[in-house]
Amino acid sequence: MVEKIADIDINKQLQTLNQQCAEPWCINDEKLHKSFKFFNFIAAFGFMSQVAILAEKANHHPEWLNVYNRVDIDLTTHDVGGISQRDFDLAQHIESI
Repeated sequence: MVEKIADIDINKQLQTLNQQCAEPWCINDEKLHKSFKFFNFIAAFGFMSQVAILAEKANHHPEWLNVYNRVDIDLTTHDVGGISQRDFDLAQHIESI
């Protein structure tokens, strides 16, 4: 069963996640958030396609916005009304792309 993570644990997991990131994830509007910037639209769309495959396999889909070479990703688990381990797991997979 998926459960909402307590704020103190979110901060700990966020620190751990960001240790491997050139640009950090943050908490924005009670969601795990990151903005990615690419060389052009094709590169941004290719990234989104890769994330879409990961998300579908995990059955956990991001909220996202694409404008030209930028992709903004918000992760939250709607079923629990906040951030869960599923969000951190997907963020970790996104970082591996």
